[in-house]
This record gives sequence, C-alpha cells and structure tokens, in this order.
Amino acid sequence: MNADALAGLYRDYIACLNRRDLDDLGAYVHDEVRHNGRQLGVGGYRLMLQKDFTDIPDLRFDIELLVCQPPFVASRLRFDCTPKANFLGLAVNGAKVSFSENVFYEFHDTRIVAVWSVIDKTAIEAQLRQDAAAGDP
Repeated sequence: MNADALAGLYRDYIACLNRRDLDDLGAYVHDEVRHNGRQLGVGGYRLMLQKDFTDIPDLRFDIELLVCQPPFVASRLRFDCTPKANFLGLAVNGAKVSFSENVFYEFHDTRIVAVWSVIDKTAIEAQLRQDAAAGDP
C-alpha cells in the first residue's frame, strides 16, 4: 500500500470513530492489536473506545497533522471536548478542555496492529488551573 492509500484508509478509520460505528471497527483494527504495548485485541480496543465515548460524550477526533510512511502512520489529533468526571486522573468534571494526542500506528495489510499514543495531559492541567484561578467551575 502506498502512502496516499494508507492516508485515505487512516482518514476512513477516523471517520468510523467519529460516527461511533464500533461495529465496523474490525475493518480497520486487527484482531491482535496492541495499544501502548498492551495486547487488547479488537474486542479490548472496542471496550477502550466505548469507555472513552461514555466518559466524554462529545468526543471527536480531528486530524491536525498526518504523515504516512507505510506501514506506519503518525498523526497529531486535536480534541475539544467535555469529559464528564475524571480524565487521565484529573478532576475535569464537565469542564471544556482542548488538548492534542500524538499517536503512531503500524498497519499490517489494511488493519492497525499497533498503536502508540501520548496525550498532552499538561495542556489539560494548565487549563484546569486557569479555570480555577478565574473561578470557573
């Protein structure tokens, strides 16, 4: 698969997530997928996403940067969302937060076999401190 085809496939995967079409997840995620070194399988990956969607009802994945070098994809995803309670160990409690995730994927044929993800938790902490100093809930 060339870089353009892989970029298109990745964009389709992100669209699947934004539609919350977890029944179609297996078309993009391999049965033996690993996330940050943990073997989840497609079922565990689906559960992880379901929890994210439950904890963050307005969760939407927006691609800011996308680089493809088959079989790898590097992406910077942007989020503007409102977690209901705790998120990444932080008491967000319904505050609107903006942050980025730097994530790398390895594909085998047309499906993701490995994901390495780092979320900018520091950006969220700074927003919560700023909101607290301003007296916002």
